[in-house]
Amino acid sequence: MATDVAAIDRVNGFWRRAGRYTILAIIAAVILFPIYTTLVAAFKPGSIALRHPLLPESPTFSVIKEAWTGGHLGKYMLNSAIVCLIVVVAQIITSVLSAYAFAFLQFPGRMIVFSIFLATLLVPAEAIYVTNFRTIQSLNWIDSFRALTIPFLATAFGTFLLRQVFLQIPKELHEAAEMDGIGHWGFMKEVAVPLVRPSLGALGLFCFLGTWNQYLWPVLVTKTNDYRTVQSGLKVLASSRLDSPNLVMAGTVIAAVPIFAVLIVFQRQLIRGLTAGAVKG
Repeated sequence: MATDVAAIDRVNGFWRRAGRYTILAIIAAVILFPIYTTLVAAFKPGSIALRHPLLPESPTFSVIKEAWTGGHLGKYMLNSAIVCLIVVVAQIITSVLSAYAFAFLQFPGRMIVFSIFLATLLVPAEAIYVTNFRTIQSLNWIDSFRALTIPFLATAFGTFLLRQVFLQIPKELHEAAEMDGIGHWGFMKEVAVPLVRPSLGALGLFCFLGTWNQYLWPVLVTKTNDYRTVQSGLKVLASSRLDSPNLVMAGTVIAAVPIFAVLIVFQRQLIRGLTAGAVKG
């Protein structure tokens, strides 16, 4: 009797696993299908780009090369890299400082100010683009790295994320530092920041992905190739080569390479940052 029950359990377990894997396979296929069709189109010659869109016929790297040179993607990607570097570094610094203040400093109205910070997360970025654009225009910053970076030097999401992680640091550590005569600056630099390093990596990765994929704002504030980022550059490539959809697909593949590279290299830091919820004593 026990043998029959064990056999039934094994069969049920097999079908449960098969069901889970089937669902996962379907979800993976839905997610990967657009990537597959983009790759197929990116390596197809222009003469057959629209023929049999799901079949990789006559693959060639010439389309990638033409998109790189003809679309000025090297310049655009360099601009995007500069913007990402400035924004990521600035957001990490401002998020660390503000999150530490909300987590460890005591001042009147602290929770009210923090609530205002959180409330800004409810405002879509597009809702303030008109105001920001007029401000940038009045300062004569159109077509410059200042226009691309200064409106994004701070983020309420980063403040919220790091504050929650700072709150996990045992209060005993802070009290011991105060007894040793270590001030807030020393405690933040020597203790708090090193303990939340995985979360800093995750925040930096989120900032990079968001900045690299920005489209609407760079289109609004850039007019020449000198300051266009890769996403606005793809728009120019698409509008100038309407008869060559494979070039646009190739440009999309090129623009996505840094994203996949960063995700692969920093995937451990991302996972550790998202799962960091406690500090071992």
